[in-house]
Amino acid sequence: MDSASVSSNAKADKPLHIVMFPWLAMGHVYPCFEVSKILAQKGHYVTLISTPKIIDRLPKLPHHLSSFIKLTKLPLSSHIDKNHLPQDADSTMDIPSNKLYYLKLAYDGLQESVAEVLKTSNPDWVFFDFTASWLPQLARSLHISCAYFSPCPAWSICFFDTPKQQLGDDAANRTNPEDYYGPPKWVSFPTNIGLRPYEVRKLLEDVKVNETGASAVFDLNKANSGCDMFVIRSSRDLEPEWLDFLAEFYQKPVIPVGLLPPMQVSDSGEEENSPDWLQIKTWLDTQQGSSVVYIAFGSEVKLSQEDLNELALGIELSGLPFFWVLRNLKKGSIELPNEFEDRTKERGVVWKTWAPQPRILAHASVGGCLTHCGSGSMIENLHFGHVLVMLPFLLDQALYSRVMEEKKVGIEIPRNHQDGSFTRNSVAKALRLAMVDEEGSVYRKNAKEMGNKFSNIELHNQYIEGFIASLHNHHLYT
Repeated sequence: MDSASVSSNAKADKPLHIVMFPWLAMGHVYPCFEVSKILAQKGHYVTLISTPKIIDRLPKLPHHLSSFIKLTKLPLSSHIDKNHLPQDADSTMDIPSNKLYYLKLAYDGLQESVAEVLKTSNPDWVFFDFTASWLPQLARSLHISCAYFSPCPAWSICFFDTPKQQLGDDAANRTNPEDYYGPPKWVSFPTNIGLRPYEVRKLLEDVKVNETGASAVFDLNKANSGCDMFVIRSSRDLEPEWLDFLAEFYQKPVIPVGLLPPMQVSDSGEEENSPDWLQIKTWLDTQQGSSVVYIAFGSEVKLSQEDLNELALGIELSGLPFFWVLRNLKKGSIELPNEFEDRTKERGVVWKTWAPQPRILAHASVGGCLTHCGSGSMIENLHFGHVLVMLPFLLDQALYSRVMEEKKVGIEIPRNHQDGSFTRNSVAKALRLAMVDEEGSVYRKNAKEMGNKFSNIELHNQYIEGFIASLHNHHLYT
């Protein structure tokens, strides 16, 4: 063996240290936490930086991984504008969308604290999020390699970025709402991806602060152009053309880490014997195979009373058995339609506390999901091969829904393109089409085929091995 090979092998065997600094949203933190555990299982070290409340919300680390993963809490309190954000606001869960500007200001206020972590820990890599466009320059000054870690597919990066450096300001600027309705001008292959008028209005309005009109500044192009590598929670089975386009456009390595599917559901352990799961399982066991619709809208979606009414009445109108995880109900704010639970109790469950989602999705009685299209939920649903009924509320969710419609594994509930409203009839029709109607059989078939690919453990391990090898091979400051 020559000396170069010996040197290369020694480098590949060296434990890495990666610092992760995700955006203050659980949908961005959880994937970092999952990658941290995977890296730790392979003998590498991770420092995950976030705010105290977010760190406290994470599941407990397995004992054998605790020495490899350091969870570092950086309080936002000293950076919060107390006139506009609650003192204990730590994440997007804690604020209305029109306060995003102030949360971003507080997040940016952590720059010095993050710099101190990087200086003292001297990692091989730092993973940053779309919101920390200032981090690549900081990493470069400290001779640390940096990767843009995206929990969302590559199509989100390609759609929302405006690549002025390559195309020039005039070509890349989206000065009219219509510029968002279809595929970006710079995408070189056919796709129907795009936003609807009500979604574009949300895009342009939600980042503003009512009192001042100021906007949260997310310099996506600076974040994209500044990284040494893209690491994407994605796979070539999901979006080969988007991954290739991203790599070609930015002339940077694009490494899919795989979909990070839910851990294999075990038949032992505390959760298996928990009273909640035993109660849920008892009900699921009474249902026919692939007949139940699992319904969940994540922690970020805040349903209006009108939306909740139409959704509930549409579920009732469909006549299908359902298991609905509805944790966001607060007494005196929004409520289910009068007597909804009594009328549907023979065929449905409204579960108002935490539920073991992967375990439910793995049950043989579940056949489809009504979902908001959050990236994590979509991956879990697809992992188990369930047909999708989609009702997105946030913009990355909307793009996920459009792509899943293109692939014919899911059906999006029709909405009024101007105001985003939907009806109980459209909910019921989409549910029945996906779950039982003959014309929806192609969607059910395609979803099962996609599930077979996405649940392939060998393929998942190949992505992980390729990801870790890329961290070794592209490490710039050895």
